[in-house]
Amino acid sequence: MQNIIQQIDHLAQRISEPLTPLLLLFTRLWVAWVFFNSGLIKYSSWDSTLYLFEFEYQVPLLPWKWAAYLGTGAELILPVFLALGLLTRPAALALFVFNIIAVISYPLLWERGFYDHQLWGMMLLVNVFWGAGLISVDQLFRRESKQSLLE
Repeated sequence: MQNIIQQIDHLAQRISEPLTPLLLLFTRLWVAWVFFNSGLIKYSSWDSTLYLFEFEYQVPLLPWKWAAYLGTGAELILPVFLALGLLTRPAALALFVFNIIAVISYPLLWERGFYDHQLWGMMLLVNVFWGAGLISVDQLFRRESKQSLLE
């Protein structure tokens, strides 16, 4: 029985291993798309964004104007790094923290969008722990640095 379980596990690993880079790319692109679009909406309706940060969002420790600028900037810059797979772990970690702050700062998310934020948080943690994978700028830099060490 143990031998059958090991064979099934080995087969599953052989099937899933080549798909891991695609999973990592998928999670990066999904989360990057969500946060970047949110940043574009904030930027395109800046007066509404300022109003929301002043009266609706309760960002801890930051004045509301700083929170508006930093939050919008984070949503426009960090997803680009994540999508490219450039400095993936730090970008994913920063977006993970940003995601937590968004949930804390806007109580209505608990009613309507909390599960989405949980999903995005898990996708970000996948990239924090496993990195960007083979389909990324990080991987290109890693290859180049290994080649220059060999020369």
